[in-house]
Amino acid sequence: MKEKQRGKASVIFQHPPFIIAAASVVGKKEGEGPLGQYFDQIEADSMLGKKTWEEAESELQTRAATLAIEKSGLKKEEIRYYFGGDLLAQLIATTFGVMNLEFPMFGIYGACSTMGEAMGLGSMVVEGGFADHVIVTASSHFASAEKQFRFPLEYGNQRPYSATWTVTGCGSVILSAGHGKNPLAKIAGVTTGKIVDMAFKDSMNMGAAMAMAALDTILTNFRDLAVDETYYDKIVTGDLGQIGRRLLLDYLVKAGYDIESRYMDCGIEIFRDETQDTHAGGSGCGCSASVLCAYLLPKIREGVWKRVLFVPTGALLSTVSYNEGKSVPGIAHAVILETCDGEQEG
Repeated sequence: MKEKQRGKASVIFQHPPFIIAAASVVGKKEGEGPLGQYFDQIEADSMLGKKTWEEAESELQTRAATLAIEKSGLKKEEIRYYFGGDLLAQLIATTFGVMNLEFPMFGIYGACSTMGEAMGLGSMVVEGGFADHVIVTASSHFASAEKQFRFPLEYGNQRPYSATWTVTGCGSVILSAGHGKNPLAKIAGVTTGKIVDMAFKDSMNMGAAMAMAALDTILTNFRDLAVDETYYDKIVTGDLGQIGRRLLLDYLVKAGYDIESRYMDCGIEIFRDETQDTHAGGSGCGCSASVLCAYLLPKIREGVWKRVLFVPTGALLSTVSYNEGKSVPGIAHAVILETCDGEQEG
């Protein structure tokens, strides 16, 4: 319906889907960071009992999805679709992670913006009446990502200070047409990002590569909804890290918006760089997904923040494109999360 469409790329739902459950599973390093107390499960073994890094990441998805379903109180059969993704070629972490769960599945790839893209699509399906309940999941693993995109761990390469540390983690949420007994938040709308290519070619500086995509999506959201930064209690990007953060804030000021007092980046929040040696911060699909599930959603449910613009960011490169001399385009997808204001079933 036209009344749901706003501006160039945004949608405001007439019947907002609810997030009725969320689960997060992370690795040891993430558990040692400042958000450690909030994660549902912290796995001390980075292999998660498996033989390969890729199998370990699949196990992250299995555990997070299973836990989210348990927390929702739903039977697995009540969930109609699975929206999920990861960073690996052909989404193999997702494929083997959810295969035994036997959900009808939409595999999603948006690089590190995957959680935002998947939540946007999942919420459209629920609000459109095509499903009563869907599950949305995104994961990453430090070792599997390093193996695919950079260097095997055995190589022992040095990382520049602009580099981010891929989060070993997974976040999973259940979206529902009904709000249940104690919903975490509702999805009021989404702003779908477009690919932004700044001809950037440094694969070890993802923050700079993604910053302009975040800028474009945030500005599009403001213009589509005829609002400014004060409309939101928090504006949260996925994994720009320290370098991307500064670029985003500076360019938003040039555009007439000062968001610094209400801004947060999941990649900065998840690690203590001064002691954990992650340089620019965290990254990966599992970064924004796990921080959303463990930290952001409980704050929204508690009413600490009434309205949050959640903007996972992604760098759209592959080993093929990068080694052929291509640039690193970026993309960012925004999800508007709001408190449910006591909307609970009796």
